[in-house]
Amino acid sequence: MARAHKVPLKRRLLNIFRLGVKELRSLRADPVLVFLIVYAFSWGIYEVASGVKFEVANASVAVIDEDHSTLSRRIASALLPPYFQQSVEINTAQSRNALETGKYIFILDIPPNFERDLLAGRQPELQVNVDATAMSMAGNGAAYIQSIVQQEVQRFLYSTDEIPKAQADVIVRALFNPNLDSVPFTSVMEVINNITMLSVILAGAALIREREHGTLEHLLVMPVSSMEIMVSKLWANGMVIVLAATLSLVIMVHGVLGVETSGSLLLFISGAILYQFSVTALGILLATFTTSMAQYGLLVMPILILMQLLSGSSTPLESMPVWLQDAMQASPSTHFVAFSQAILYRGADLSIVWPQMTAMAAIGAIFLIVSLARFRRAILTA
Repeated sequence: MARAHKVPLKRRLLNIFRLGVKELRSLRADPVLVFLIVYAFSWGIYEVASGVKFEVANASVAVIDEDHSTLSRRIASALLPPYFQQSVEINTAQSRNALETGKYIFILDIPPNFERDLLAGRQPELQVNVDATAMSMAGNGAAYIQSIVQQEVQRFLYSTDEIPKAQADVIVRALFNPNLDSVPFTSVMEVINNITMLSVILAGAALIREREHGTLEHLLVMPVSSMEIMVSKLWANGMVIVLAATLSLVIMVHGVLGVETSGSLLLFISGAILYQFSVTALGILLATFTTSMAQYGLLVMPILILMQLLSGSSTPLESMPVWLQDAMQASPSTHFVAFSQAILYRGADLSIVWPQMTAMAAIGAIFLIVSLARFRRAILTA
């Protein structure tokens, strides 16, 4: 590849800009990728945020009422929407088959003489059978049922809506999401997951597209360096994703879904640019190990799954084994998730999130050096 010695910086920047514009035009000419970007940051965000629920909502529940008393009927009638569907009365013989077929998530078994034993001062027990395969509802739903039963028992015994005060009260304050609504969490995390996915896909597709269209040979005879070619792909594809993510936060998350973010949008964009720097370099690095989009797709799928599931966007990082937490510190997605949550949920400023920004910059620099070496080898052997 022809190279000019001691190329002025202005000339290098102009080459990078022009090559980047070429990347944008190539992306515009690919309707599938354009549709994927638009869909992922619009309807894809709304669909996940409104459809995926972590709290208890519309859970199916059945009641085995072996007491047939006033209290047992009051308990059954207290299981109401939006947390539960209207309760259905079944018998003991039906309960086993109902759980095995997944017909009900919760089955509340009220034993015989429950009301009589309670009035006699004894402590009768109720049983709640839970289909624990519905993990997002199982634990919280059982706690809701327990709370409902206790409230109805207290109201029945004291014939009042006021529950006697305990000797010590526990006051719970839910910070940053007082209503414990899953929409603010899932919408923002879906934006972050889409940034990761599309950044890697677009960057890798940019290199593979050069090979499949035969334009890589054109680049080899141009007076540009491999660094200029690679950096142009980084800024062009990164700009598209950052712009799409910003519009998604403003239009979809804030406007359509009504989610209020706390921190500085400008600071979030700055961190997103740093993150783009690392994941687009990762995408090009992975693309140098493949020769077609089919191979590239098979390679990036498990990597993207691990980056998303283990980054802390789906489950807290603290719930994972210590060795896995330490290993995931090498992934830029882990630091970007912590960075985004701190800014958009808790309103953090630069003095709090600078360690995450530093980590993303350092990891990005490593990816850039390694991917540049691989990229030079790939274009020289093309």
